[in-house]
Amino acid sequence: MRDVLPLREPAPPDGTMGEPRARGRFGEYGGRYAPESLVEACREVDEAFREAWADPGFRGALARLLAVHAGRPTPLTPAHRLSEALGVRLYLKREDLTHTGSHKINNVLAQALLATRMGRRRLIAETGAGQHGVATATAAALLGLEATVFMGERDIERQALNVFRMRMLGAEVVPVTTGSRTLKDATSEAMRHWVGVTGDSHYCIGSVVGPDPYPWMVREFQRIIGDEARGQCAAELRTGVPDYVVACVGGGSNAAGTFAGFADTRARLVGVEAEGGAGAARGRLGVMHGCRSLFLQDDDGQIVQAHSIAAGLDYPGVGPEHAHLRDLGRARYVTVTDEEAAGAAVRLARTEGIVPALESAHALAWVIRAAGDGELPAGSTVLMTLSGRGDKDVSTLKELL
Repeated sequence: MRDVLPLREPAPPDGTMGEPRARGRFGEYGGRYAPESLVEACREVDEAFREAWADPGFRGALARLLAVHAGRPTPLTPAHRLSEALGVRLYLKREDLTHTGSHKINNVLAQALLATRMGRRRLIAETGAGQHGVATATAAALLGLEATVFMGERDIERQALNVFRMRMLGAEVVPVTTGSRTLKDATSEAMRHWVGVTGDSHYCIGSVVGPDPYPWMVREFQRIIGDEARGQCAAELRTGVPDYVVACVGGGSNAAGTFAGFADTRARLVGVEAEGGAGAARGRLGVMHGCRSLFLQDDDGQIVQAHSIAAGLDYPGVGPEHAHLRDLGRARYVTVTDEEAAGAAVRLARTEGIVPALESAHALAWVIRAAGDGELPAGSTVLMTLSGRGDKDVSTLKELL
């Protein structure tokens, strides 16, 4: 067990997956588009994060928590039967095996430690699929903090299990009844709430979105996925690096964390979005939730409602670094339908004995499709991040199957 999370090597010359440019910019994306009442709060988070991330004591405490509480490192699992059927070698990075059942715990434990270091006694969070909310409630209970989680009314209905888990852990779950009643609106309400409580509360954003420093801070807290996977691939694969690295993308934190471990290699990076929430694939330049990025918009610049069978992908935009990676051509972003994702979830369950979250099933659906139509050459090695387990989605799948 490592006692300290390793410091990273300097960023590549073009800044890819390194520290953003001045004012939190990834190319033309990012920034800090916050109301005046939140500018100082964001600056305090920025300063605290930079100081903590350079402190071996903070990294050591986080590494120990990730090991003894979250269960890291997570394994790299070869999907033998599915690989044989597809004609590729598929490996799954098993974030579903962490405590709470998804990658969200990596970021939340780190932000909760940061909040404690800053003297904050309460965590605020938004959630769609509920996994970030559960992770926030878990970290708050562990560290003796209060937690308030904003969740769209529609998501509360379809993610009842996670709502119960949050409340059992002691968190307050606040239903959001405005707009589409999903993740976008929960994020908006959480940010509005933060305005009035910055003195004693930390906003624990769940993805690589929001005003600077959140997009790169969350990516840094999630890059443990990619760092672990890279070491595991080096030991498992003859080539040391997979041909393709694939992850689902909503806001994009599990993908950003995974890609960060391979950005300086020859691996092809593929982010898979929901057909109805394809910010990277079909978004337009705009500003929302504190950052400049790609969002689904109409001709008047109004945000268009997103849709996905997976509540965690039901977001009309993408994190600014993903937009930048798309522009650079370093990562490619594709979409799959609800039906493809549901079919992929069933196929993984029946071939490998693993029930994935519907978010993760989107990534798998693309692998299955690309292997079938020859886009993935026979014999390719594919690393796919299985970002969460599918317990939460059983009710949704029962209605479809």
